[in-house]
Order: sequence, then C-alpha cells, then structure tokens
Amino acid sequence: MSKRAANREAFTLGEHIIQPGEEHYIELPLPGLYTHSPVCMPVHITHGRADGPKLFISAAIHGDEINGVEIIRRVINSPMLKRMRGTLIAVPVVNVYGFINKSRYLPDRRDLNRSFPGSENGSMASKLAHVFLQQIARRCQYGIDLHTAAIGRDNLPQIRGKVFDDPELLELAAAFDSPVILNAELREGSLRHALTQTSSTKVLLYEAGEALRFDEIAIRAGVRGILNIMRHLGMLSGQRHPRKQYIETAVAHSSRWVRAPQSGILRSIIPMGSKVEKGTIMGYVADPFGETEKPVIAPTAGMIIGKTTLPLVHEGEAIFHIARFEMLDTASRSLEEFHNELDPSEGDDHVIF
Repeated sequence: MSKRAANREAFTLGEHIIQPGEEHYIELPLPGLYTHSPVCMPVHITHGRADGPKLFISAAIHGDEINGVEIIRRVINSPMLKRMRGTLIAVPVVNVYGFINKSRYLPDRRDLNRSFPGSENGSMASKLAHVFLQQIARRCQYGIDLHTAAIGRDNLPQIRGKVFDDPELLELAAAFDSPVILNAELREGSLRHALTQTSSTKVLLYEAGEALRFDEIAIRAGVRGILNIMRHLGMLSGQRHPRKQYIETAVAHSSRWVRAPQSGILRSIIPMGSKVEKGTIMGYVADPFGETEKPVIAPTAGMIIGKTTLPLVHEGEAIFHIARFEMLDTASRSLEEFHNELDPSEGDDHVIF
C-alpha cells in the first residue's frame, strides 16, 4: 500500500470497513416481507486510495424507474474508477420493494420520495427513507439521484435542482452536461428537500426516459454526466468531454404542464424536444368517433421536455411539459448537438466518456 493510501482513513458502513483502494458490495438490512423473507438494500462502495469528496449516486427511489439502475451498473464497472480519489457510494435500487413488484410505490402505496426524512419508528416508507438518508446520503458532500418519468410518460434528459439559489449547484449542473437544466423548487418530503433541511449535501436530480423501459440515449447521457461531475470534483483525472457550452442560456427558469382540453384520444404532432411558440398546435384530442376534436395549444413558448405516451386521456390530464428559456434558440441548438453525440445508431465508439 502506498504512503498516500496508508494515511487515508478507512470508510465504515455499519460493521463493514472499507480500506483505501478497496471496493465492497454491502447489503443494508431493511424490514422483511410478511413471508419472513429478508430484504436488503444493495450498496456498492469504492473507496479511493487518495483523499477526495464523498459522492452518492442513487436510483429506483421509485421502484419502476430502471434507467438509473443500468447507469449505475455501467459507472461502477468503468475502469476509470481504479484511479479514483475520494469515495463513491452507489445504490442502484433504493426502493427494493417497489423494484421487486415493478411498481413506483411501496407495498403500502406510499411514495418514498415524499417520505423523507423518515423515522426509525414510522411506516415502511418512513423506515426506508430514514435508512437511506442517515446511512448514505447525509454522509456525502454531493449526490446525484437518478429518475425517469412515471408510467405512461416520457422525459427528455434533464438535470433538476434549485440552481438559481446556489452557484455551486449550478456549476455541478453545468458539469453534468445534459441538454436541459431546469431550475426546480423543492418538494416537501423529497430527498432533495430533506438534504437541504438537514445537511449541507449538494444533490442534483437527473430525469430521463420512461418507467420500466431502457432508453439508450438517456443511459449514455447519465453515465457521461456522472463521470463529468466526478472530473469536476477532482475525483477523476482529465477534462470532461468538450461539448460546446450554452449553460447560462440553456437553464430553464420555469416550466408548466399543458392539460387535455377534453377527454378522448390524443393525436400528438409534436415530438419530444421540439421548440414551440405560444399558440403552436401540439396535437388534437378527439372522441372515438371523430365527432368532436379540440386542438392542444401551447400557452407559452418553450421546449417540450416531457409528454404522455398514452393516447387515451381525460380532460385536465397533463399531456405536454414545456420548459421556458430566456433564449430558446440556444437551448434548441444544445439539444441537437447532444443527440448527435449520443445517438446509439452511431455505435459505441462514437461516445466519449
């Protein structure tokens, strides 16, 4: 062991001790099933030989959001981590119960991302939130929480955080290099809200793709983004991939959902990532017989960053998500370049991490 590694303290999690330069797979015990079958949260820890930041990456807080599981698998198998500084704590499946059942929620129908900070003596969701917050998230200076849209919806790859209030968080969001950064307010009960209230941990939320489906572009963007942030933090050597930057003008200052004007069958005519002007017709909702048909009109200019994938809609249902930018054309160019770089049709060698 080098002198540098010998002077670095071991990382401990429960009864597990991880020495500098080691990787460990750990199972954190959770409340068991009613069949008495044990349940554990999987945790992979890489403790670098040299000092550096502690970063957690987490996925499947909603159990049906599986893109993040694959992103974490690729990150922890990257050969770059052999020379990593600091500590990386990877939790590919936080909501193990929902993941087993292919469900967004826990067995008691609670949303884990509305159950933080949790409690040792509360509901199943509260206990699970408490374990993750206390044993993983609060022990790190930085975190990246990976999500997808809910079932029946799709999200353009995007980073969310309250970036206008935190210059360091904005720098991290820029380093991730997603096509969209959305300034997002905190929601009570969420992991981001709990960390803001109880620690100094800086956390970003990555949204991309659909529930229960792999999206190769979203996965590649997530892997590249995490490695970019690790380079930005000094955990990995080298410069992040030199894509042209439009950061200041590509931050969306707000967003809004457009809702169905009537119940019926949606015929969308605007693809994901499209630029729209106020008054643009994005689709039509018609009854099954075509006797009545109403247009879905953009109430503001912006970019489509989320949309429903199910054509059967009820009146008032959210169907298009529009992000609003100060300079929309610049954000649109950034998105075009992003897709050109990460298009799977170009082959694996086309992607530089």
